[in-house]
Amino acid sequence: MKINKVGLEIIKSFEGWSSDPYLCPANRWTIGYGSTWDIRGRSVTSDHPNITKDEGEDLLRQEVHHIEGAVKRLIKTSLTVNQFSAICSWGFNVGSGNVQNSTLRMLLNRQNYEGAANEFPKWRKAGGRVLKGLVRRRIAEKTLFLTPD
Repeated sequence: MKINKVGLEIIKSFEGWSSDPYLCPANRWTIGYGSTWDIRGRSVTSDHPNITKDEGEDLLRQEVHHIEGAVKRLIKTSLTVNQFSAICSWGFNVGSGNVQNSTLRMLLNRQNYEGAANEFPKWRKAGGRVLKGLVRRRIAEKTLFLTPD
């Protein structure tokens, strides 16, 4: 299974675009559409060279591919394409380690889809603060998760 267009658009719209590295609210160096790793798999740093839109798309595909694999490995129950895509968007933002350790994952693996959907809004903080953008993103992800294919 692969992330669908709606899930990818959630990532792109909420991450935004930057050709040069910037420090995100979670205090991580980021570039492109929220990529924290370069094309060689090294962490983005403050002195990372600027990238083109095409390079940003490549980085996005690389990181989406990583989170798709993590979701497939960590979620043992069946998912619709919309559910999978919503979880990939969320996982792209919070990281696969947080997906692995989350109550959302635990509830999904128990086939408690409603309980899992209600976990999305809890992931609204970065750097210890509630961010309006994360509140809106989690609403979008929960909505996609609950939307039939």
